[in-house]
Amino acid sequence: MFLPNIPTSEEVIDKAFRRAKKAAARVRTSKIHRQHKSKRIEEVRVQTACQVIKDTFEEILEKTPHVEELPMFYQDYIDVAVGVDELKKSLGALNWANGVLEKLQNQYTFKIRRSPPENASQVRRAAFGRISSVVKRISDELDFLNYAKQKLRNVPTVDTDATTAVIAGFPNVGKSTLLRQITNAEPEVADYPFTTKGIQIGHFELRWQKYQIIDTPGLLDRPVQEMNQIELNAMVALEHLADLILFIFDPSQTSGFPVENQVNLYWEIKKIFRNTPVRSLFNKMDLVDDEENIKYIEQHIDTSDKPLMVAASEGSGISEIIKILEEFNRENKITRGE
Repeated sequence: MFLPNIPTSEEVIDKAFRRAKKAAARVRTSKIHRQHKSKRIEEVRVQTACQVIKDTFEEILEKTPHVEELPMFYQDYIDVAVGVDELKKSLGALNWANGVLEKLQNQYTFKIRRSPPENASQVRRAAFGRISSVVKRISDELDFLNYAKQKLRNVPTVDTDATTAVIAGFPNVGKSTLLRQITNAEPEVADYPFTTKGIQIGHFELRWQKYQIIDTPGLLDRPVQEMNQIELNAMVALEHLADLILFIFDPSQTSGFPVENQVNLYWEIKKIFRNTPVRSLFNKMDLVDDEENIKYIEQHIDTSDKPLMVAASEGSGISEIIKILEEFNRENKITRGE
């Protein structure tokens, strides 16, 4: 999500008064009758200062995307990262300031015009005091918007129109290998502040349909009870993005995680993504030397979720995974009436 540069309140005031001084200098060299020039100078300083600040705030408001118009993934991402309400509140403060500055501009322009020439600079100084006060009053909101800019500058770029599968499973079960095999390329690694390594995204296209495979190391690879509230909330963002969950089991247990723990994580993921279909993949089948592990997993997972046996490092079973994604996409289209 792109946010424009956010100046501090001091930077806004300095810029406005500096521009106002330059505008006044131009008036000084103009051919205005001396009796009117002093008032015109102060009038221009007030008008310019207010306009510069209003333009600065208006540019921020125009360049900041409307959160409610973004796909749900990004809305939830923003909410978890910085807080949607806080973001809207801070942007609203800029609108408030612009409204007040518009009134001050009209009010003090009128006062300067009505005042004697010798009092014009005094009226302008009073106006500058009020202008500074308004900008300083929203100093915290400007600081927050700058913080939000830093937090949101590396939002992962996801294709919300693509059929999206999110990978889950313990570390070292072969998720990254699977991702590279399916997408046939090094996945893009983008910032996702709720994971340890950043979100990994792979893409491929089949029969004019775009597919997107996503892995979130550090998020969907550990028990829910170990997660903090922010991480749990981050799941909501993924839920809006995921059309399908690919849960990766390692029956060989070479990942270091017993099959019992893997089954427990499987059910936790199914509970969190209760509205998203979950397909099971048994990876590292070339390393399995105990068939009991396979039987144990099959007995303790959803019986309607027929697992697919693969060996990602060998490229075995990858075409079957792609077929599953294609079938899922086709069924989804029929359900949606496309």
